[in-house]
Amino acid sequence: MVEPIFDYQFRLILIGDSTVGKSSLLKYFTDGKFAELSDPTVGVDFFARLIEVKNGTRIKLQLWDTAGQERFRSITKSYYRNSVGAFLVYDICNRSSFEHIPQWMNEARRNIEPHRPVFALVGCKADLVSNGVHREVSQEEAKAFAEQHGIFHVETSSKNGMNVEEAFTAVTQEVYNRVQSGEYKVEDGWDGIKPGFARPNGLEYHLVEAEPARTPCC
Repeated sequence: MVEPIFDYQFRLILIGDSTVGKSSLLKYFTDGKFAELSDPTVGVDFFARLIEVKNGTRIKLQLWDTAGQERFRSITKSYYRNSVGAFLVYDICNRSSFEHIPQWMNEARRNIEPHRPVFALVGCKADLVSNGVHREVSQEEAKAFAEQHGIFHVETSSKNGMNVEEAFTAVTQEVYNRVQSGEYKVEDGWDGIKPGFARPNGLEYHLVEAEPARTPCC
């Protein structure tokens, strides 16, 4: 008898303008910590975490944090193809980062085709509004955009953890639902969804989160 270490591996990507909070979001989700100081992502960083969906199925998430600067686009585009889900991340206190979301969505769709990615619209830095910083994107406007495109929307704070878990859980659950419905299948040559590994029954196993792996810019 064998017991699964995890049943599936899903590959998810975070995209959006530079400095919107992608790295902080991932840091909180994987480590439960807020990074007071965070260097801009150069190329692509990698994180991982194991979670369970509603029926107890264990999913390993491969999480790819991409640089938002235009000069890194040629690097980050290569990571789209093997992703099954994409977090469209914006800063609720930065209007232009929200206005660029349609461009990020279209770029993801083009590069992930023929697969239909699971999208989530994620507003970051909600804690700043509570501290008096002016909000430039209303919840109503963001929600309307999400409803128009049929995607999940949530506002988060990597400072206090508000809705961080919910954002990743929602996307993971939707990907799993599509696996169950038959829309997504494990395919040779595509890393978006991969089968899990198994271990001999009784052997202790602990998933160790890897340190972020940085892809060099040149």
